[in-house]
Amino acid sequence: MHPDTLAVDDHGKENPPTTLSASVSSLPRDDDPGEGITKPVIIVSPGKTDAPGDKTPQRWTRKRIAWIGIIAFSALVIVVLVITLPVALLRRRGPPDDPSYTKTSNRPLLVVDNFPDPGLIHTNGTWIAYGTNAKKNDPNVAHIPVATTMDFTNWTRIEGYDAMPTIGGWEKRINHWAPDVIQRNDGKFVVYYSGELKDWKRHHCVGVAVSEENDPLGPYIPEKTPLACPRKHGGAIDPSPFRDTDGKLYVVYKADGNSIGHGGKCNNSKKPIVTVPIMLQELEDDGTTPVGDPVQILRNEKSDGPLVEAPSLIYTQGLYYLFFSSHCFTSPEYDVKYAYSTSLKGPYVRAARPLLKTGDFGLKSPGGATVSPDGTKMVFHADCKTSWRCMYAAAIDIRVNSTITLTSL
Repeated sequence: MHPDTLAVDDHGKENPPTTLSASVSSLPRDDDPGEGITKPVIIVSPGKTDAPGDKTPQRWTRKRIAWIGIIAFSALVIVVLVITLPVALLRRRGPPDDPSYTKTSNRPLLVVDNFPDPGLIHTNGTWIAYGTNAKKNDPNVAHIPVATTMDFTNWTRIEGYDAMPTIGGWEKRINHWAPDVIQRNDGKFVVYYSGELKDWKRHHCVGVAVSEENDPLGPYIPEKTPLACPRKHGGAIDPSPFRDTDGKLYVVYKADGNSIGHGGKCNNSKKPIVTVPIMLQELEDDGTTPVGDPVQILRNEKSDGPLVEAPSLIYTQGLYYLFFSSHCFTSPEYDVKYAYSTSLKGPYVRAARPLLKTGDFGLKSPGGATVSPDGTKMVFHADCKTSWRCMYAAAIDIRVNSTITLTSL
């Protein structure tokens, strides 16, 4: 037997012998400064003890294999997180950090002085905006002023023109607010507006007027009675027409609950807070006759301050989008918000961030927005230096994940 090899029989059984081999090697010492000086090192190597047919080396024990599996799984998890986490964070970030609010090229354009609550229609290649009358207590100003453009950037106000020179018997000559227009199937146009009641000072109801000819500039002839006048809710203002995909006509408006509030901001910041709902009313094809009762599709919440108002409704990409303003129009908190739904009558899901608020693009108190039916253009008002509230024009982008951003015109 070799002097370096020891073989021991296991109780006489004929198993392969276990061998240990030892050799002496000379390796350099790391702690020895001299060259060529070596230190004896004993290397012990176990012989093969695997059972016949077992091709796994002994060092691959079950414990080690388990640890290797754990390490491999952990590495896979880390790789997945590195790939997916940035995407998840981007989706979660959403509109608040959207670059559209910092790009100068996306800034809305100031296009018309003293033109609040603009309505909007596009017909025969021309965009037409209709505004609240310029001086609310002056009976000599136009009831419904008008501005036009071909390219949505260069607007011209038609000075001295009144789209509705006569008024209904139920209303005063002052304080006509927030007109908006739609075209009927017979070619005529219908304007919806807010008129102040003769018999109830400082309260409004929704009026309606039809064009004499097939001309969006009018003149419009008002109906003898209001279209919507829920006195128990304080009246109604800010009407906006909408045509659904099945051709049916509707009008959305604000039931003016804050007008019967208990004081404070816009008369409704002191408790108990009065409900201020957005209502949806179906209409006959004539655009002037209600069908059934109106339906509430939104109402003010705590985050809205005293009210919601100025609704504008469109349908695009399989969803209904309801644009509206919240807070008092005299406050820096006034804004443009939106909500969306798969059903016309709701429920509507509110977006996490207002579409426009004070500070965006340097704007102050943006609100009263109207969006084109195709969801690409928008007009709204904001405080300005040249007059109290000017009309601004903007392009918008409605994305597939229901976020909306401003884009360059």
